[in-house]
Amino acid sequence: MIKAIGARHFIAPLSAAIMMAGIFSTQAQEISEAHLAAARSAIAAIGATDEFDEILPRAAMVLKSELIQKDPDLEQLINKTVDDKAIALAARRGDLETEAARAYANSFSESDLKAIANFYNSEPGKKLITEGPIVTREVIRAATIWQNGIARDLAVSVGEALEAEVGSASPATQETAPAQ
Repeated sequence: MIKAIGARHFIAPLSAAIMMAGIFSTQAQEISEAHLAAARSAIAAIGATDEFDEILPRAAMVLKSELIQKDPDLEQLINKTVDDKAIALAARRGDLETEAARAYANSFSESDLKAIANFYNSEPGKKLITEGPIVTREVIRAATIWQNGIARDLAVSVGEALEAEVGSASPATQETAPAQ
């Protein structure tokens, strides 16, 4: 019994270690520079990280506001210090680009990434990026109208079918039906 418990205590950590080694080995897989370059090109073409451009300026603005509210006499010093530190941190934006490139490179082949970049750098690709959100909003609006119409028509159709099947046999319907 003691040997069985000991073996279980040994197998669980060993299994976890083997599983973790597998995870880390897939994460550590080498991605060629050409593959990363293709990923960066695709990211730039689709603007995959553009929405994150405002993170640092927003954080700086919020921090300035909080600090100035606590000590309004130091407003000028706070503004200068926060701006200087934010500018120093701006260089770290490249870290996000690198991680995004790795994520794309892990999901797409180098040739896929080149094709994505080529399409989104073309006129139709650029138009899809600018017009896509408008088209999506219109499709959602059309789907909502369609959904409401389908639900209404289904309710009417089911109501009519139920009335035809049960309506004449239902005592409640006979009582409320007008006399002819």
